Amino acid sequence: MKKWSVLLIVALLATMVLTGCPKREAPLGSKDNPIVLAFVPSAEAEAVIASAEDFTKLLSEKTGYVFEGTVPTSYSAAIEAMCTGKAHMGTLATFSYILAHEKCGVDVALVAVRYGSPYYTGQIIAGADTGITKLEDLKGKTMCWVDAASTSGYIIPRIMLKAAGVDPDTDLAQQVEAGSHDNVVLAVYQGDCDAGATYVDARDRAAEDYPDVKEKTVVIATSPEIPNDGLQFTKDFPPEMREKIVQAILEIMETEEGVEAMGNAYGWEAVTVKDDSFYDPFRAVLDASGVDIEELAK
Repeated sequence: MKKWSVLLIVALLATMVLTGCPKREAPLGSKDNPIVLAFVPSAEAEAVIASAEDFTKLLSEKTGYVFEGTVPTSYSAAIEAMCTGKAHMGTLATFSYILAHEKCGVDVALVAVRYGSPYYTGQIIAGADTGITKLEDLKGKTMCWVDAASTSGYIIPRIMLKAAGVDPDTDLAQQVEAGSHDNVVLAVYQGDCDAGATYVDARDRAAEDYPDVKEKTVVIATSPEIPNDGLQFTKDFPPEMREKIVQAILEIMETEEGVEAMGNAYGWEAVTVKDDSFYDPFRAVLDASGVDIEELAK
């Protein structure tokens, strides 16, 4: 028995030498375990990728942590990345944030400021030669959406259409998911869609390449105020690290470099500290319109 016990110990030691002892996970924010920041693909891919690279570089320089910017394929993919731990931070749009908060406790820290406000409005545009001048005219037309989780590019405009007596699922000839606000503008401009939903005024981004975009497209309706997108953290993100990062972002967004980095993709001019209650009035709007967040978050 003694002989077999010795042999067993030797075998176990040999296995440990060959396979190695279990390694401790590298600290979050280190080279081997970077903080992953998910940038939603709400604008042209190149602009979002550039912002991801520039902004994470500024964050790394300011905090000493290692960051990695990633651009998920859709709004839903960004939510999934944060809920599964593949991303630690995100720039989720309003409705995406509310879903992620309900689904896995993602928590807002900062809200974007544009034109001096933490709110924005959405718009529905149509081709100038389509004859569409009001929401009721959209019956039988082709409609371009941004993404099913986009607040101004899907959720709110669908509510607006229903209020005008147009059922998006039965009254439209076709629905097209364009993937970004830029793509919606381009699709309406080129006549691929009769109308489309974006934030106000997404056409400004296209004007450089298409100077006549505001002549070939018209705004037929605007939405009520919507809380801006912002920056969020996963539920279990270390509090001390979060505090340091938030302070760093506040300081970065007071610099030209910071504003340029986030302005390229999202038009952020500044950020303001907000908590989850900031979105409660918008939740009430969704509830009144019959949108069930709990059901959608399942």
